[in-house]
Amino acid sequence: MTPFLARRERFASVGSTNDVVRTWLGEGSPEVCLAVADEQTAGRGRDGRRWVAPPHAALLLSLGFRPTWLVPADAWRLAAIASLSMAEAADDAANLPAGTVRLKWPNDLVVMLAAPGGLSVRKLAGVLGETEGLGTSDPRVVVGLGVNADWAAADFPPDLAATMTSLREAGDGRRIDTARLLDGFLERLEPRVVALRAGRLDGAAWAGRQLTTGRTISLLTPDGDETVRALGVDETTGALVVGDPAGVAGERRVLVGEVRHVRLVEPVEAKV
Repeated sequence: MTPFLARRERFASVGSTNDVVRTWLGEGSPEVCLAVADEQTAGRGRDGRRWVAPPHAALLLSLGFRPTWLVPADAWRLAAIASLSMAEAADDAANLPAGTVRLKWPNDLVVMLAAPGGLSVRKLAGVLGETEGLGTSDPRVVVGLGVNADWAAADFPPDLAATMTSLREAGDGRRIDTARLLDGFLERLEPRVVALRAGRLDGAAWAGRQLTTGRTISLLTPDGDETVRALGVDETTGALVVGDPAGVAGERRVLVGEVRHVRLVEPVEAKV
């Protein structure tokens, strides 16, 4: 039986694990390849935003794929199954009730913490997918994940402390074993990759973890800010399904490339 990971390396410090894996793929490394780092000096998120974390406080990794077995329009599914697998592994690693870690379309993992008047949505992790050669004989997809794992709130950057959290804080201060988190992630990811190669996506589980469904949100697009009602996600295209908050207009689908940021407009009630 062919091993799931064709190449796996850990680094004390790198500029970006996405760049490491992209180089590997460019040199001919087969899929699936995995780079893990204790620290990134040039980590990044969507739209060129910088991803920062102190050494050993986060799980920083990138996966490389050569998805000749996916049509180009379905490349988003690799980031989707990676996000879902990490959310499940994070629940387990922090001893949280199943479903605590949610997905916030298009690329964040979040948790909801108690706050005055309801719950505060805090970012736990980010996912960055990058592609090259889709539609050619040599397609390459890199999926990077940065998870705030064993990071104490006292050490959060002051400018981000109000919007972020870590698995350690979500788990009431319990230390997080990042090795356990990584193992749990890979155990969940492997069968999903196998299924995806056979044309099957666990779309219901991915859709069921979405935080935005049923809520009023603000979409930041190149044309400005728009308030809409998130109705769900399209399991075929990966799009966000939205409608008029007043329920007058019909629904439409928004693709990842059309949006720079998604923000919840209304408070999250404590009953959620």
